[in-house]
Amino acid sequence: MNRFLSRRFAVVGILLFTSHFSLLNAQDAPPKKVQASLARVFGDGVVADTVRVEDASVLRVERADSLLGYAVVRNVKGKDQPITFLVAVDPGDHLKDVDILVYREPYGGEVAYDSWRKQFRGKTTQDPMEVGKDIRSISGATISVNSVTVAVRKAVADLTEWHTAGKLQ
Repeated sequence: MNRFLSRRFAVVGILLFTSHFSLLNAQDAPPKKVQASLARVFGDGVVADTVRVEDASVLRVERADSLLGYAVVRNVKGKDQPITFLVAVDPGDHLKDVDILVYREPYGGEVAYDSWRKQFRGKTTQDPMEVGKDIRSISGATISVNSVTVAVRKAVADLTEWHTAGKLQ
């Protein structure tokens, strides 16, 4: 437990949490956007601990002492700009949802639409999560679709590996 950094914050909007994401910088998702995303994915009244694992920060999400899952916030390069997104998994390492927190490109913003993001729900590391296989592309958003898909696959793999290794306890 000493190797982990934990911080408590309520997602009900009363407390603002200070970002400890090593992969993020000043122009990334505001804490309120992360809080809103966690509430949307896991429901109202959730609490998250920020757990430090290797060089990443992972949100361990629970409600009333019941573990709901884990989430990470990361950036991936679109055509020219970073795309900031959240990936959430349940305790069984099934992908709960992907949320695009900040999209900076002038085109390709359709990756933030629920109609595209919902195809990731329920996926695990056993699924290919590849454009053209189980993930459909979007005309005019090819770079964003490919970038986000690869980054989501990596995030799910990392969360699953850390969870399996007991690093997220």
